[in-house]
Amino acid sequence: MSRPIKVAILDDYQNLAPAKFESLVSSGRVELTSFPQTLDTRDAKDRAALIERLQPFEVISTMRERTVFTEEVLEGLPNLKLLLTTGLRNASIDSIAAAKRGIIVAGTESRSTSGPDATTQHTWALILGLARHIARDDHAVKNGGWQGQTLAVGLPGLTLGLLGLGKLGAATARIAVLAFNLKVIAWSSSLTQEKADETAKSLGLPVGSITVTPSKLDLFRAADIVSVHYVLSERSRGIVGKEELAVLKPSALLVNTSRGPLIDEAALLETLKAGRIHGAALDVFNKEPLPLDSEWRTTKWGEDGRSEVLLSPHMGYGEADNISSWYAQTAVNLQHWLDGNEVPNRLN
Repeated sequence: MSRPIKVAILDDYQNLAPAKFESLVSSGRVELTSFPQTLDTRDAKDRAALIERLQPFEVISTMRERTVFTEEVLEGLPNLKLLLTTGLRNASIDSIAAAKRGIIVAGTESRSTSGPDATTQHTWALILGLARHIARDDHAVKNGGWQGQTLAVGLPGLTLGLLGLGKLGAATARIAVLAFNLKVIAWSSSLTQEKADETAKSLGLPVGSITVTPSKLDLFRAADIVSVHYVLSERSRGIVGKEELAVLKPSALLVNTSRGPLIDEAALLETLKAGRIHGAALDVFNKEPLPLDSEWRTTKWGEDGRSEVLLSPHMGYGEADNISSWYAQTAVNLQHWLDGNEVPNRLN
């Protein structure tokens, strides 16, 4: 019998993947090694450590947009033949560089649902959690306190500003109108009122339910809540900066479940530490996982004039059924490759 193929499982924080590969392991076809601790390839030391760690492996299974595979990293992995990822796109993988080296990149499909997707559910959890101070009040009650000095923010009648009106922004808009009677405004670089009306109609909302603002700054001036739903690219990096944050209402809430680098992190920290807006709820950050000494972790938010801040660890898509399904598909992709068959959902 030939030796088992060496497979590395990266960034599997909940250790869900090994069970999906069990039949391949028990048959002696693969040998699994898990590396749950993410290394940041933007840091030279971490990048060198990642390359050294992964050099022996012919197959790597990675979670979408956790570990970054640049051309430099791929060049340092001479044994790599198959790079498996979750999702049907992964901006953290240089697929062109992989193709040049003969490395197959393959993804997975998301399971279909009859209701709001995972990220939209998480967006609303963060909006409600921040508006109603759920985490703060939970901490107070468990530590002998009771009601704080700040009361909840009621949502009906407020204006929700959507930075981006793609699939996730549209799903967020539908809930805003039907569940909370919010006014919805939206902006993106290519959005027109005609497109917004078509989106509203497709959601079962009256035409005119979503109003496109003349400019990005107009959206930030008018919104009581801003929710970010933009695709990260070099053009959109820092699309929310000092200028946008400066025109937010003092009572405004800012929510980001999209990508951390869309917001100028230094400008946001300055805004929140100065208490210039009511608060922010963030699921994504410039560097993930957050360093232990990150200001997001160490600042006493909501005290001494600082804004309220609600944090979650990039869990917008983190539902058990979703991730289990992705790993199951990843194992199937690996089996196809081992059998010499075409790998499903090739990305390069």
